[in-house]
Amino acid sequence: MQHLIRTSDFTKEEILDIFNDARGFLDFKPCDILKGKIIVTLFFENSTRTRSSFEIAAKRLGAEVVNLDVGTSSTKKGETMYDTVANINAMKPDAIIIRHSECGLPESLIGYVDCPIINAGDGRHSHPTQALLDLFTIYEYFGGKTEGKKIAIVGDVRNSRVAGSNRRLLPRFGIDVNLVAPDCFKYEGNEFKQFSTIDEVIDDMDIVMSLRSQLERHNITYFESLQEYARDFCITSDLMDRKEFLLLHPGPVNRNIDITDDVLKHPRCKVLEQVTNGVAIRAAILKKLILR
Repeated sequence: MQHLIRTSDFTKEEILDIFNDARGFLDFKPCDILKGKIIVTLFFENSTRTRSSFEIAAKRLGAEVVNLDVGTSSTKKGETMYDTVANINAMKPDAIIIRHSECGLPESLIGYVDCPIINAGDGRHSHPTQALLDLFTIYEYFGGKTEGKKIAIVGDVRNSRVAGSNRRLLPRFGIDVNLVAPDCFKYEGNEFKQFSTIDEVIDDMDIVMSLRSQLERHNITYFESLQEYARDFCITSDLMDRKEFLLLHPGPVNRNIDITDDVLKHPRCKVLEQVTNGVAIRAAILKKLILR
């Protein structure tokens, strides 16, 4: 049985196979590949895109989705997460999708289940399906020619699980990762080149991934206002005109802080295409793990 906790759970060949399946799912025609299968979602953190993307993907494939209301679950009565998941597993679902604020929690549940666990985000650690859909968007944009491409991941790279998953995944496909952040958001490591403003690095980039400032994940008040942050890190039309690069963002976008209103309409800004690709990628992952 295979799980998806981090992107390294899939080989490069498996990822390319997922991409092939995802292309076939982009027509969004309903099918019955997973007819009769039941998928349980457990989201202990707020989610719009990821949760609805998984649900739509599952239903497009003919599966039934059971959304458990964690606000009224037995964890509120003192039951441990391990007992909660063991009890859900005893009902014989075909997959469990979980998001939690605690790093490593989805992986710790593997010994309590007989079905695949899919990590939909755990704390600051990992968001593997987001990284895979990001890579898919890059891969399709460049016609599969990712070797030697350079990406700037801009913003809260310290706290972003999206940044964490992407900086581990993208180099496997030959993409040079550069991190752009103010001191309070800088990555605590030295294996990647780091910069303090987007202006320093933009002329050399093929891809820019803007991130949301994850103020809920730390207690640092570094800027007097988000507008002050935007002066050095917002993606503007001037930057888009200055260098031809692909622009990504995992959402939700803080308009005119992460990316300006006009740039969100730019043809090289693929934020909504990422959302579309996310459904197809998650459908391909569900097919792979459930039918394996």
